[in-house]
Amino acid sequence: MTVPNPAHIKTTLPGPKAAAMIARDAEVISPSYPRDYPFAMSHGRGTEVWDVDGNRFLDFAAGIAVCATGHAHPRVVEAVKSAADRFLHISSDYWHEQMLGLGERLARVAPMQTLAGEAAMSFLCQSGTEAVEGALKLARYVTRRPRYIGFLGGFHGRTMGSLSFTSSKYTQQLGFAPTMPGVTHVPYPNAYRPLFAGADQGKAVLDYIRMLFERSVPAAEVAAFLVEPIQGEGGYIVPPDGFLAGLRELCDEHGILLIFDEVQSGVGRTGKMFACEHTGVVPDIMTLAKGLGSGLPIGAVVAKKSIMSQWKRGAHGNTYGGNPIACAAANATLDLVTEGLAANAAATGAHFMARLHELALDYPCIGELRGKGLMIGMELVEGDAARTPARALCDTVVTRAFHNGLLLLSCGTSTVRFMPPLSVSTSEIDEAMLLLRASLDQALAGR
Repeated sequence: MTVPNPAHIKTTLPGPKAAAMIARDAEVISPSYPRDYPFAMSHGRGTEVWDVDGNRFLDFAAGIAVCATGHAHPRVVEAVKSAADRFLHISSDYWHEQMLGLGERLARVAPMQTLAGEAAMSFLCQSGTEAVEGALKLARYVTRRPRYIGFLGGFHGRTMGSLSFTSSKYTQQLGFAPTMPGVTHVPYPNAYRPLFAGADQGKAVLDYIRMLFERSVPAAEVAAFLVEPIQGEGGYIVPPDGFLAGLRELCDEHGILLIFDEVQSGVGRTGKMFACEHTGVVPDIMTLAKGLGSGLPIGAVVAKKSIMSQWKRGAHGNTYGGNPIACAAANATLDLVTEGLAANAAATGAHFMARLHELALDYPCIGELRGKGLMIGMELVEGDAARTPARALCDTVVTRAFHNGLLLLSCGTSTVRFMPPLSVSTSEIDEAMLLLRASLDQALAGR
């Protein structure tokens, strides 16, 4: 198949400048980064990015769902420049307007407030994994309980506490045992790949947790559940209706805190400010990062005020939390998401999903399409009754898409994920669909 707009790719990939940069990088940068293909970025605007050789791509990975407002959104850039003109750092030992303003914005949009009318407070940090560490510490501090429950397929970070929960790939834990003790993993309900008998996988998982409480994990010792309202690295899995509500009921029954990891699904990604708003289920604690700063490193632990106010002076802290530059980017980001980007994610996400369903009619290897807003997964399968995950095909599609001018990433076992900036247009989605179709054709032809 002829690839649309071939003029956008002017060189072989990687081009000579990119190849030279990658060779230099190999001498001085850790090889642990999981880089899938040789893209060396020069600059970006909105959904478009260019590599150092002048090749133009559509970015449907958005820095792993980080560039929520698109690349170099002028309002975010101006906010950063304005803050930088004043001061670059003062530490969280003191007060400044950008940090306070972000706390006020988060309190207004937090699901504790919007869904339940309960006040919220925030602790600011630099990343998703640090936000998760903070949430775990807060839960233990408040409940004085030593155990936690996480979910298979979850990704919560790579520092030792969050790594104890991360289980989307065994390689993430390989070589680092023992991690933090006291974490029990249970299945994440997946109707497409059921582990339990019966149609309601959500109820089955809840019943399994109740069995654990009876036989091996004393509920009175569990501080918190840590769960993604939509599982990210595990495959962009949307849980069955009623599962999160059932989990909330289970927590209330046993005095357990419910932590929602919205690092990837939050800040407008699903067409609402937070993914949990689709279900109406309110967490006790929530973690944020990725899209919160449109590319600047920032994270947040958001909790019910009744919970976070129990932290005493010095119980938790950091050096860079509340950095004025990162907070300025986050303030601008939340304003943009509130003013229209979340709504755009809902509208363009619906258009995107409809186009993908059209595509699936022509490709039996597309086993399932799932997601909300602009958090969409396309699981690829082999042509057998067991719907065997098509691992190699998924990798090849992502690679061919790069060579055709479309940046994608995978997740789970064989799922291509789509997470473009929330500012993406329907015309850019339609262009991406042409490139995706060509990439599928090329990948299948090479099998």
